[in-house]
Amino acid sequence: SQRFGGLVPIRGRNPAKISVLNSMSESRESRIRQMLDKVAENSGADPKVANLARMAQSELDALAKERVQEQATLAEFAEAYEKLTAPANRIAVFLALEENGQALVAMGDTEYRVLLDPKQDFDQELLVPGARVLLNEAYAIVGVMPTHSGGVIAKIGDVLEDGRLRMGAGHEGEPVRILERSAQLAETAIRAGDEVRVEPSGRFAVEHFGAKETRDYFIEEIPEVPWTEVGGQADAIKLIRDTIEKPLLHPEIYAKFDKKPVKGILLYGPPGCGKTLIGKATAYNLAKEVSERTGKEVKECFLNISGPKILNMWLGETERMVREIFQVARTKAKEGNLVVIFVDEAESVLRTRSAGRFLNISNTVVPQFCAEMDGVLGLENVVVILTSNRPDYIDPAVLRPERIDRKVKVKRPDRAAAQQILWIYVHDRLPVSQTLLDEFNGEEECARQALVEGAVAHLWRESRETEFLRLHLKNGQTETLYFRDLVSGALLKSVVDRAKEHAIERAIASGDPGEGLTREDLAEAIDAEFRENEIFPKSDVMDDWLKLLDVEPERVAAVKPIGDSERGPMGKSTVI
Repeated sequence: SQRFGGLVPIRGRNPAKISVLNSMSESRESRIRQMLDKVAENSGADPKVANLARMAQSELDALAKERVQEQATLAEFAEAYEKLTAPANRIAVFLALEENGQALVAMGDTEYRVLLDPKQDFDQELLVPGARVLLNEAYAIVGVMPTHSGGVIAKIGDVLEDGRLRMGAGHEGEPVRILERSAQLAETAIRAGDEVRVEPSGRFAVEHFGAKETRDYFIEEIPEVPWTEVGGQADAIKLIRDTIEKPLLHPEIYAKFDKKPVKGILLYGPPGCGKTLIGKATAYNLAKEVSERTGKEVKECFLNISGPKILNMWLGETERMVREIFQVARTKAKEGNLVVIFVDEAESVLRTRSAGRFLNISNTVVPQFCAEMDGVLGLENVVVILTSNRPDYIDPAVLRPERIDRKVKVKRPDRAAAQQILWIYVHDRLPVSQTLLDEFNGEEECARQALVEGAVAHLWRESRETEFLRLHLKNGQTETLYFRDLVSGALLKSVVDRAKEHAIERAIASGDPGEGLTREDLAEAIDAEFRENEIFPKSDVMDDWLKLLDVEPERVAAVKPIGDSERGPMGKSTVI
């Protein structure tokens, strides 16, 4: 017992008692050493006694070293024992530090006012709202824990004015929480529709995730599309500029007349005639004009929504996506952006609702879309543009005034419009054949004009080779459709691309750097384009095809493709 200094750690013995026993042992050892020193001094001439005293001193020194080592081992054992028998710490979330030095913490839905352990030197940069802290048995803060890496992912429904976050509505019956921002998200830009990670107590958002899967796929960066790049649609462009651009450029005049700007436009007509291009040009030019007039940079935000893309078989999912699209539009508008919500192929998602008992997705999507349209009426810089090849399929509730106020028909280009469109694509950066340049004494502008006029003349000719369909009208007459009746902006662009391919092949084969576009390139491209895109409507969908061909079905009794006997050999037809 004396050798180990009485330091046997038994249950209930605390470190203070062990320290007292160590002091008693050291005091006894000191007295023994003093006694041996006196024995050595009084041994006189007896060397044996002095030698025994020195041996005893050496033995005491060895025992002291062993005692030090044993004490260190016992101290480690005592420390481990204390840790293993100590009560578990509670983990709470730090809320705030009060002026009196106390702190507010939360454990689940219960809050506590607690003290800070005075023995701990807390780093105030770590003791911030949302931090995880350790509480002892007395509920005093004794430590700060690292941020938890797990938690629930929540979608943000709205950002309140004071920065707090309102969670989006969950499943029916689930409560909707208000989240505080943790210190690491205090300055983070969080928008409705974004996702955040919520720490386990459910009070703080601790990590931010941008909602790429629901937002980025339809926010499109549009190139510079001035109105001059939109050929052959002067009437449609004028109407759009009058109804959308002027209210933004002259708000004081419209306010004087109590005239609200148009919020919705429908662009309808045959495919490939520039509806999407007009939508992009609207976004670009409106932002540019407003920026120049106000002297402040206004950015365009083009939300390109394809109807089929947002259709989802799961009940309520399409409606949720519609809500998120309009929420993004409102957020972007509040940030000062000029927002164009462009819904392509609108008839696919906003189709006329069914009166039958069978479930139709339009029965729920159309009301949701109408409600969101009504919600953007108060925003000055949000415009909704719908496009459709079949506007008669869109629900009338969507197209009524104060939602879609203007309906603009995008027609097939006539001869003058086709020439204007070709001028856009046969631009001055394309090489022109040297032979053609020589024909006009090197005047490149004249040579390009000859290319455009030659292509239009070839396209607009009336001959057996360009006959396409024979329409038998209900009044007993017949009407023939030629290739010119199928012209669209997309087709003209494709023609120019084909002509480029012919010129490139010729340049590669000849190795002549002077090769360029010729009249023949464009004529061959036109013929090839129509050979590959012959459309022969079937009788069961005749009305649909006539609408796409921009022919009123009410006038037509029957459609007859012009075949071998009337036009000569035809290539393999393709139903598109």
